[in-house]
Amino acid sequence: MTARDNFNTLTPEFAVRVNGSALPQSAIADLVRISVLDDVDATGMFEITFNAWNTAEMKPRWMDDALFQEGNPVDIAFGFRDQTTPLLSGEITCLEPDFPEGRSPTLTVRGHDRRHRLMRARRTRSFLKMKDSDIVCQIASEAGLDPKVTDSGASLPYVMQHNQTDLEFLMARARRIAFELLVDNRALVFRPRKIDGSAALTLHREVELLSFHPRLSTLGQVTSWDVRGWDPAQKKEIVAHAGSGDAGKLLGGSKSGPQATQRAFSAVAASRVEMPVQSQDEADAMAKRGYAEMALGYVRADGVCIGDPRLHAGMLVEIAGLGKRFSGPYYLTSVEHCFAPKKGFRTSFSARRNST
Repeated sequence: MTARDNFNTLTPEFAVRVNGSALPQSAIADLVRISVLDDVDATGMFEITFNAWNTAEMKPRWMDDALFQEGNPVDIAFGFRDQTTPLLSGEITCLEPDFPEGRSPTLTVRGHDRRHRLMRARRTRSFLKMKDSDIVCQIASEAGLDPKVTDSGASLPYVMQHNQTDLEFLMARARRIAFELLVDNRALVFRPRKIDGSAALTLHREVELLSFHPRLSTLGQVTSWDVRGWDPAQKKEIVAHAGSGDAGKLLGGSKSGPQATQRAFSAVAASRVEMPVQSQDEADAMAKRGYAEMALGYVRADGVCIGDPRLHAGMLVEIAGLGKRFSGPYYLTSVEHCFAPKKGFRTSFSARRNST
C-alpha cells in the first residue's frame, strides 16, 4: 500500500466558498486555475483566475461582481472524488484583471491568510517583562485572532517594536529563537519548528513523487555557535554556547551537517552578536535554537508530486526511492497546491533536512 491509496487520483476535485457560499457553477465554468501557497516564513496566499468575458453580451464579467468584494472570506479545499481537505481560510485582498491583446480578458482574485491583518500599520511601542509567547498572545488578540502558542521560555525585561508592522515584528521575534509563526484558520500559531516527530506520510519516487531536486551544501554549516551579549546590571558579558548534540533530532542518516563539515574541513565556529540579549536564559535558548536552525539548512530540496491536500508547510514527510543518502524524512517549509481543469492537480514543495 502507498500513502495515496485513500485517494482516487484520476478525479481531482476542489471546493471554494466565498462569503460562506459555494462558488456558483457559472464561475466554476469560467475557472482557469486555483493555487494555494502555504509557507512557514510568509503569509499564506491564494490565487483564483477566471475567464472574464461574456461572449453572449460582449462585455466583461466577474470584475464588478459583489462576490469578489475586497475583504470577503474565502475557504478553499482540494482533494479527489468527494474527499476534499481544507487548505486555506483567508480573505480577498487583491483583484487583478488582465486585458491582453488578441485574447479574452481574465480576472485573478488574490487573498491571504489572516496574517495579513498584522501587516496594516507600523507601530513603535515597548513590552516590559514579557516572554515572546506573551507578546504574540497580546498582538493576536488585538488583531482578532486566537493565540495558540508554545511557551518561549525566557522572560525579557524590555522588548521594543520600532517602526514595524506587527507581522514584521513577530516574524523577527520568531526568527530570533527559531520559532514559526503560522495561521490555522483564525488561530495564530507560535511554536518551535516541529522536526522531532514522525513523518506524516511517504512520497515514493515515480509513484506519488514526480520530481525531486535535493542540494547538499556544507557552506554555512559550523561546528559551534555562540551568542554573546552584555548584562548591564551585573556588568559582565553574557556568553551562551551550542555545539554537537544541539542540532535536534537527526532527520535520517547518522551525521548532521555540522558533523559532516567538521569531518571534511575541521572545526568552524560562528558567533552571533547582531541581536542584543538581556539574560543568560535568553542567550542559552537562542544559541541552541540557532544552532538547530543552521543545521536544518544542510540539505535543501524542491519537489513536485501528484496533488495531495494533506501536505502542508511545517510537517515532516518521508521521501523514498532516492538511494540511501537522500531518502528519509524532510521538513516542509513551503507547499503550493495548484489545480487547473486542463492540467489536473499538482503539489510542489520546498524542504530541508539536517543530516544524511
